[in-house]
Amino acid sequence: MALTGATGFLGLRLLDELLRRHRSVTVLARGAPDQVLERLTRGLDRFAAPHTTAGLAARVHVVPVRLTEENLGLTGSAHRELADALDVVWHCAGNTTLDGDPAVLRRVNVEGTRQVLALAGAGRRLPAVFHVSTAFVAGARRTGTVYEDELTDAYGFEGSYERSKYEAERLVHAWARATGRPAVVFRPSVLTTGLPPHPDLPEHPLLNIERALTEIGREHFGPGRGPELLLPGQSRFRLAGRPDGQLNLTPVERAAAVMARLAELPRGEGVQTYHVVHGRDTPVDVLRALVERLAGVPVAIVPELPDPTPHESLTDYVGGVFRYLRQRRRYDDSRVRAALGPPDVPQDIGVEYLMAGLRPPDTGRPPMTRRPPPHLPDPRPEGTHR
Repeated sequence: MALTGATGFLGLRLLDELLRRHRSVTVLARGAPDQVLERLTRGLDRFAAPHTTAGLAARVHVVPVRLTEENLGLTGSAHRELADALDVVWHCAGNTTLDGDPAVLRRVNVEGTRQVLALAGAGRRLPAVFHVSTAFVAGARRTGTVYEDELTDAYGFEGSYERSKYEAERLVHAWARATGRPAVVFRPSVLTTGLPPHPDLPEHPLLNIERALTEIGREHFGPGRGPELLLPGQSRFRLAGRPDGQLNLTPVERAAAVMARLAELPRGEGVQTYHVVHGRDTPVDVLRALVERLAGVPVAIVPELPDPTPHESLTDYVGGVFRYLRQRRRYDDSRVRAALGPPDVPQDIGVEYLMAGLRPPDTGRPPMTRRPPPHLPDPRPEGTHR
């Protein structure tokens, strides 16, 4: 069994779930094996059960690869040997920078997927393929119901990240048709956690909100330091969106557990797609309150912003999660419910829960560390999936 993206926000939780169910896992990652293993060990030690991390060096085999290179950067013989040893391939690695360079996103998310599928097709054991996508392949469709079997570009996309993940899914479908082999696609929504940040843990995706606010305010935020966002006489910072909007957020720990359970089920023909989402959508007003807490100024969601201030205008440029404040669509997860039964709906996603995952306990200061975004040169494995 091989897993890409194990050092990422979702990938580390998936590794935990896989180690609970299997004796060993092969991690495909960029970097020296001993350094990757050390990083995995430190991360798992923050939340995994002791019996999961015990003897980790004997249970996790790290193979250094380059996700975007031909044969994953391996020699021909090494690539064949790896392919022949695999019975399952999990592809979780990816660049999750919502407003990243389209060329970089495509190279990692599309070409990287192509190389992983090539690995899965080269082995003698015909491995099962599990591909982690995103519910946001639904693109710029902002209302209605998105079904698990839908995969279309008819609505366009909110950004380059969504398009790259859509193209990657298309590759999975093409691979399944060409090889006559089944594949499973998981589409998680926005992943969150209530686990406080720590330098040993992968970075929370919603830290992009804080970065965007920092960029808009031109300096780091702390209690009482948000008024730089407001011009003289301005009483609140406005964000364009639907005051009655909603966005699906789900705990990363639950998402990983659901994926691992679904992977244990018999596989049908073709591509099976599952929406791994929360049973209840989160009101946009919760995100408004989160931004208010992070920025330290009153925040309002307004349907239109015809006269934005200079700082408000910058939200169009930093984009990111702000563009999703306009959504009120829902994701159908009938296939997940049919497979696993009625879900145990986790807690509602509230401001306190979100803040717990973004700030260290007992302090109002930003997280302890700020790692480079995935599209910048970084010694970590290539990309971090949600």
